[in-house]
Amino acid sequence: MQTTADDLDLSPPRPRGGWVPWALALLAHGLLALALAWGLAWRRETATVASAELWSALPQVAAPRAQEPPPEPPAPPPPVRSAPPPAPAAPPVAEPVLRDADIAAQRQREEQRHREEARRLAEQRVAQEKAERRAQEKAALEKARREKAEREKAAQEKAAREQAQLEAERQRNLERMLGQANATGGAQDRGTAQRDTGPSASYAGRLVAHIRPNIVFADTVPGNPRAEVEVRTLPDGTILSSRLLTSSGHRAWDDAVLRAIERTARLPRGENGRVPPTLILVFRPNE
Repeated sequence: MQTTADDLDLSPPRPRGGWVPWALALLAHGLLALALAWGLAWRRETATVASAELWSALPQVAAPRAQEPPPEPPAPPPPVRSAPPPAPAAPPVAEPVLRDADIAAQRQREEQRHREEARRLAEQRVAQEKAERRAQEKAALEKARREKAEREKAAQEKAAREQAQLEAERQRNLERMLGQANATGGAQDRGTAQRDTGPSASYAGRLVAHIRPNIVFADTVPGNPRAEVEVRTLPDGTILSSRLLTSSGHRAWDDAVLRAIERTARLPRGENGRVPPTLILVFRPNE
């Protein structure tokens, strides 16, 4: 049996009534809106509920027996902290490339630093030299002070010795004068009672000749003036002092004679082996 084209109809079916579906849809939507509105109104209403319980007496319950608390578990050991890993080394910083101006400035700073160091060393050296000079000057002053004290002490000791010698000489002269007062010999006697009062002419001339080489005198004195000097000695001839009795009238000659006596220091002894304690000597420049 064959089928023809008229029997096979592939077109869509015709739509049925148009207003019935629309009415059903509107009804369903309306019911849904009413249900939603009623549900929201029911949720907003809050019901207040109160409850109460009546008890005739509270039950007495025995307290439980006290029990020791269980020992606390040992504390866990502290965690071992591992050493932190070493920090990574910083990458090397690339040195900046110096320009000519930077190099010149750095060189100038180094030269300035060297000059300041040299100046500081020079100041330290000068201060050290000043301190050394002050120490040397202080030592020299101390030495001069000690030497002066020693000279003064020596001078005082010498003056004390001379004073003692003069006192001894005075005592001897006093004894000799007492002996001369008690002497009975005449002026022409050859004893020693009256001849000890002064040196003989020959002995006095020998003493002047002994002192004359020590006279330093280069001036020219008119005439031949006479300088008379008193010399005090010890028995061994040591000169104690000298003083001018009669001036020659020429100061330079008098001073030269006194200086010569000081240079001589000791006189030769006489025929009796002694030197008279007091001698009067005469000096002339042209003798």
